[in-house]
Amino acid sequence: MPIPRLSILLSSLLAALLLAAPAAAREKKNAKDETAHEFAFVGNSAAKLTGDQGEDRLKRALKETSEKSLDFVVLTGIKGDKESCGDRLYQKRRDLIEGARRPVIVSLAGSDWTGCRNSLGRTNAIERLNRLRELLYGEATSLGEDKLPVSRLSTSPRFRSYAENAHWQVGKVVYATINLPAGNNHFLPAAGRNSEYEDRMVANRFWLNRLFAIARNEKAEALVLFAEGDARPLLQEEAKGLRGLLRREPAVQDGFAETRRQIQARAGKFKGKVLLVDSGALKGKQPVIEWRGNLGQLSVGEKAVEVKVSSKDGAVFSVGDAKR
Repeated sequence: MPIPRLSILLSSLLAALLLAAPAAAREKKNAKDETAHEFAFVGNSAAKLTGDQGEDRLKRALKETSEKSLDFVVLTGIKGDKESCGDRLYQKRRDLIEGARRPVIVSLAGSDWTGCRNSLGRTNAIERLNRLRELLYGEATSLGEDKLPVSRLSTSPRFRSYAENAHWQVGKVVYATINLPAGNNHFLPAAGRNSEYEDRMVANRFWLNRLFAIARNEKAEALVLFAEGDARPLLQEEAKGLRGLLRREPAVQDGFAETRRQIQARAGKFKGKVLLVDSGALKGKQPVIEWRGNLGQLSVGEKAVEVKVSSKDGAVFSVGDAKR
């Protein structure tokens, strides 16, 4: 090859490489974070509503989340505490949720079952809870048109009734629901009436131990727990005298104390972050994640919030302007 032609070819090649370098840098800079995902959490907005009000708000929340690119939606409660506890309403709400475009996981609320009574005025909370378990948690998937596979506590023979407790994983984050209803965790002060509470606490204790074991074995960057009960005092020390997740009077046993202590103890031995998301009251504040060490909580009240998650360099959770 003649020398002039070789010189021209090399010059052209060098120019092409110089032009490609900035483009490659821009492409790398704008590359999508493959670990990033996003979910929505809908607080128990229907608890104090009745009839069409509660259903309209549920429809609106499902419509808004369906229109957004979310990996999943966690919905707290399906009905208000003044609404019927009958099968017809339960089935209607299930069908409504099933029509959502995104995967929907229902986290039970106290208004769904704890106050239910039969025609004689006697409590039938346990029977209604079992009916909800049949309707909402019969499959190893979420509700919604786009199904998300989940694993349920009910796969353990000893706890086959507790299908509402489920876990799933997205990227390096393990997510789970745990049945902790508002109303002091359905602890009843009258003697001899707490069999449901006591049995559920045994199941929840086992469930939390399993979740932390799964998160550890999967080398997860974070474990996120969804529940209804107000988790605000979760970040406080027991010695400060705070009486449980709902700040009950000292004379009333704290129905959340055992769960709070267990989460605090397990989080202290976990290398990643532990975040509890609940429907606790906001008192006029905007939802924000508060942290103490690796233990955090997000209370949303009746609001619906979207949370962005990245675990590229350790789990990072963002709610609006709140980031950790």
